[in-house]
Amino acid sequence: MRDLAFVGFLMAFLAMGFKRPFIFVLAYAYVDIVAPQRLSYWMLNTVPISLIVFGLAFLGWLIADDKRDMRVSFRQGVMALLLVYCAYTTSVADFPVEAEGKWDWVWKALVFAMFLPLTLRTKLRIEALGLLMVLCACSIIITGGIKTLVSGGGYGVMRLLIDDNSGLYEGSIISTVAICIVPLIWWLAKFGTVFPPDWKVRGFAYALILACLLIPVGTQARTGLVCIGVLAVLMLRFVRYRFVYAGLLAAAAVLAIPFLPQSFTNRMATIGEYQSDQSASTRVAVWAWTWQYVQSNPMGGGFEAYLQNRVKFDTVAATGDGPNTQIEKQEVTDAGRAYHSSYFEMLGEQGFPGLVMWLIIHLGGIWRMEVVQRMYRKRNRPDEDWVVPLALALQNGQIIYMVGSLFVGIAFQPFIYMLIALQIGLDTYLARRRKEATRRPLAPHGAARRVA
Repeated sequence: MRDLAFVGFLMAFLAMGFKRPFIFVLAYAYVDIVAPQRLSYWMLNTVPISLIVFGLAFLGWLIADDKRDMRVSFRQGVMALLLVYCAYTTSVADFPVEAEGKWDWVWKALVFAMFLPLTLRTKLRIEALGLLMVLCACSIIITGGIKTLVSGGGYGVMRLLIDDNSGLYEGSIISTVAICIVPLIWWLAKFGTVFPPDWKVRGFAYALILACLLIPVGTQARTGLVCIGVLAVLMLRFVRYRFVYAGLLAAAAVLAIPFLPQSFTNRMATIGEYQSDQSASTRVAVWAWTWQYVQSNPMGGGFEAYLQNRVKFDTVAATGDGPNTQIEKQEVTDAGRAYHSSYFEMLGEQGFPGLVMWLIIHLGGIWRMEVVQRMYRKRNRPDEDWVVPLALALQNGQIIYMVGSLFVGIAFQPFIYMLIALQIGLDTYLARRRKEATRRPLAPHGAARRVA
């Protein structure tokens, strides 16, 4: 029965695309984020649904879309270069079979991120993509928020829609993404036109933001707590009464502690001392191994190169009370542990060239959104009042991702590349609008009114 529901929804989605081809693009985003083929028992997971929908999206753009004044950004070029470089490192990878498995989805994420901005030619399309990304991610986040309120969640035990610990269904990844999209939810609640802002839309948005904040509690992912802290700091830049805001945040944090699960507070307490937690100690040891590895392999070892690591580290634990307290050290040996950091993931797999290209793509987004904000604050036109808040939302989401990815291996997470494509689409759309404005001939006031 569930399979029939998924198939029916997807078929209805695709049917609308034959009338409005851009909907095929949104359908592919839905398939990529929610992965209904993984939720299905047998109907959708027996066909290459992702490839089919992408083919429809590309053909729809190729046949029906307006390509006049099509713009390609510098970051799209860097993504194309990174794609070629990843193909090369995959061909000479230390673990060819395992590398091919990761390459199978990485190239799709990069190609779609390069293609997506070409389709974002109007404000409505930009908003529609942002809205779909939020709703798709929140189909997972709402489930997690409800489970957190009911049971409190737990590290490694809370299941989000399916019993699968990969992609957006993994605790640390969904915690990072949930906090990343909070600024975008806020923008949609204030400036959205697909669902015009009213008390119902705003109420749903507030509930959605609450669900996003609950995800790090339910998954007990320390990365999520760090991301919440980054979001709070970023908001300081634009609030009028900063000391009042900081005081309210501190008070809210203190008041929330009694309502948090004991297991959550115990796990968060390990942030300050990595040696007391084996998981954190392993990460530090793997990062040290990766740095040593690239000294002799500056081009990286290809996807899944971490499988060859073997690390030793000491964990520290205190036993006893008061004067009888003893510090015990234990040597632990581990092998084949993942990077648990996007920066070291890029460094170990793609070497220094891949890391540099990756940083250009992401830091370039933060810089370009800052340029857009400053430019449009000076313009101060009523019909452009949505631009600065959207650029700010996308910039803050990118910053939160960059901090969160210090502790999670999500260098090629498709959702983040859609966020980058949204930035590029906004940037190129505004550049096209400015160019059209300079081309538009000056007309008498009456003639302009007749044309309008």
